[in-house]
Amino acid sequence: MKKSLLLLVAVVFGITAIAQNYSLKPNLKSEQAITAEKVAFEPANAYAPGQAAKTALPSHTYKNTDFVTIANIGTGANVYSYINGGRSMVNVNNGLNTVTNFHRMGGALDPGGYSGDLGYDVSTDGGMTWTNQVECYIAVNNAGGEYYTDAARYPNHGLYNPLGNTDPNEAYVTYFCPNLDGSNSPDSWGGYSYGRTKIGDPNDTIRHLFSSHDEYFQYVPDAFCLTNLGEFWCADMNQDWSTGAVVYQGNVIMNHGTWNVETMDWELEQFLIDAETIDNSRPAYAQVEFAPDGITGYMAILADNGEIAISSGLSYFPIIYKTTDGGENWSDAMPVALAGDDGIGGVHNYLSDEELAELYEAPVPDREEIPFTTAFDFNLSVDAWGNPHIAVLVGVTGSDAYSIITALSEVSGYIFTCAFDITSMDGGENWIGYELGRLKTFRGTFVDLVEDNRMQIARNHEGTKMFVTWLDTDLPGVVDNQQPDIWARGIDIETHELTNNGGEDLPHNVTEFSEAMWQAYYHCLGNEVFVNGDVYTLPMVYVAFNPEDPAEAVQYKYIQDFAYTEADFTITGVEDNYAQLASFDVAQNFPNPATGSTTVTVTLKETTTLSFELFNMMGQSVIEIPAQSYSAGVQPFTFNASELSGGVYFYTVTAGETQVTKKMIVE
Repeated sequence: MKKSLLLLVAVVFGITAIAQNYSLKPNLKSEQAITAEKVAFEPANAYAPGQAAKTALPSHTYKNTDFVTIANIGTGANVYSYINGGRSMVNVNNGLNTVTNFHRMGGALDPGGYSGDLGYDVSTDGGMTWTNQVECYIAVNNAGGEYYTDAARYPNHGLYNPLGNTDPNEAYVTYFCPNLDGSNSPDSWGGYSYGRTKIGDPNDTIRHLFSSHDEYFQYVPDAFCLTNLGEFWCADMNQDWSTGAVVYQGNVIMNHGTWNVETMDWELEQFLIDAETIDNSRPAYAQVEFAPDGITGYMAILADNGEIAISSGLSYFPIIYKTTDGGENWSDAMPVALAGDDGIGGVHNYLSDEELAELYEAPVPDREEIPFTTAFDFNLSVDAWGNPHIAVLVGVTGSDAYSIITALSEVSGYIFTCAFDITSMDGGENWIGYELGRLKTFRGTFVDLVEDNRMQIARNHEGTKMFVTWLDTDLPGVVDNQQPDIWARGIDIETHELTNNGGEDLPHNVTEFSEAMWQAYYHCLGNEVFVNGDVYTLPMVYVAFNPEDPAEAVQYKYIQDFAYTEADFTITGVEDNYAQLASFDVAQNFPNPATGSTTVTVTLKETTTLSFELFNMMGQSVIEIPAQSYSAGVQPFTFNASELSGGVYFYTVTAGETQVTKKMIVE
């Protein structure tokens, strides 16, 4: 009772404090998150088993100039596989030159197929040629109702590649999704379906069913990743649906899969991560990702836990949970302030003075007094130095708590939002923002479905570059995101430079003048991009469907050849934010575990004297680089770990009187 009262006081205080500082102009269009009751349900007629296949797709008139090449891949019974923000539907393994697209079955390539079954499309030559509609999961538990109780929904997936393997046929497609076993809601949610199938032998499949139990109320996981160490992580909001209403439990279910080399199968463990919110409401979204070394990782949610004063009771912001030991231990909540005195400079400054005057009655508040908020979905990656990158749309909180203003500015021609890569260069202590592009629209509505901009992020395999994509409709007179194109931007983490568009500080319209123009619905970007020399090709899938009937069959389409090169990175990305960084940042060595050459990267804000020393478990110094002066920027320390005995080591970087020590593993 006392805790609830304190939270209520915090909410009221937060709203009152903000209200005293500014006055929004009336009738500004805004949107709120789709409530949990509306997420992930689909109509009863959305392709029950035994129905005739619905293969008709809407007719379109395409432009006759194709700027990108698009390939038809798999099909589905309906669009529901891809809704709700875009999970891990597209997965890339650079070592195998392989990309997969995962989805529910049905459609033209699976006549009469059931939407509760699962399959995938796979290319082992970098997305050029495809094998489509490989079925790997069949629902069989029919309890007599309209749906099978093991009917799969809203899948996540990844590619597991056994250590040392270079043959795609010896790799495994791994999936994790909810099913309809009713263990957390009558005749509905509660179960998980997870398993794997061998690419070279589609008959070599194993599946598992796992029901809600004890204090674990399973629902529909947003977050999934499969690390380079060959483990999967899947995060799900812990919420009790047994009474028919959502009761968020104040924590997140973390599902962790480890590979058993004897059974050639996954072993699952679960634990809870505390993720309390100020009003015990369900966070808007969750994501999980690990660095290329598989050691440093983050789980992140969009929520309000009351720890950011200006946002308390009013706005969403990212909250991260960090592990530095491969997931053995996770930190407490680390809130990321977008607004206020401790907020991010790039967020404070993306709107012009003239745009602020359109939003507020005089006097216009100072930028540190504006309650910025995230939108309601995001994507997460981690770079080579173990730093998180949150691809998210940022805007101004509307008159209603936890809303975002989506009105169109007459001054700029954009809505009052901006696509950002919110990141840290010191492991989550201090934050900066790469401003990636302004948008014209926010939300699209397709009968009973709504979908926002679907922010996506991918890295190159080493994690030195990030690539962000989103959906936006840029058509005169169109005020909602009903006819989207895919937009993209690249970020060089080492130089802090963004890609240019014709020399301008703008994102690219990926699908302009292609068959996807104005209809790149429900796009997804892979976890990594394909790299060939200095060419970075973005693996993207979108859904061709009838926006007037989401229950009709759909065609998945893969964009084969949209790429950036090194020469495209020319725009300074964080000029105003660089001063926020700590004096120096020490990254986790990569690769880790190390077998040969490994690198520790130090990022300096200013010229500094540095020394480096590596110690074994006995405290003996085995490698030492004496102190010398290094210039501001990224400084790598590279050494040959093959000369060391296998085991655990510690390295210390010293700058003046400040030291940072981290652990590394030598195999």
